[in-house]
Amino acid sequence: MARVGIFFGTDTGSTRKVAKLIHKQLGDEVADKPVNINRCDADVFAKYDILILGTPTYGEGLLPGLTAECSEQSWEEFSPNFEELDLTGKIVALFGLGDQVNYPDEFVDGLGELYDLVMDVGASVIGRWPIAGYDFNDSTAVEEGEFVGLVIDKDNQASLTEERIAHWVEKITSEIGI
Repeated sequence: MARVGIFFGTDTGSTRKVAKLIHKQLGDEVADKPVNINRCDADVFAKYDILILGTPTYGEGLLPGLTAECSEQSWEEFSPNFEELDLTGKIVALFGLGDQVNYPDEFVDGLGELYDLVMDVGASVIGRWPIAGYDFNDSTAVEEGEFVGLVIDKDNQASLTEERIAHWVEKITSEIGI
């Protein structure tokens, strides 16, 4: 069994695509194929030593959830499961998608919400990402001058996506020694 589980929530499919690129960089021997959070329950997290969790930011700074546009469960509906989880001893790396041009005041706030959820249940979060190269006003995903995980803006910086993923995967594999 792979040591790394990759889970994502999505509303348009972009987060799934990023999860697949991360998986491709890690390889099958390290990580299982990415799983949409709507296809699992919290018990599946226990199978892995390392979790990579991804989310888009919906609208004005929210975790994606049930909407007219997206009828699948996502992180908002899954979040009550965190009350039952104990991620003490688990290593978690996070990635988030956002739009810095149209939502500069709540850029990748969904990532900040997901970070809070995993921190509240004892996870050790790795994979911080620099804020340099982004142009936004505010984000709850910034802590101590860095993003709490990889940030992708496919709407405005699509050409940087694969390079950012490659550097981030190199960073987190170095941090966890795989």
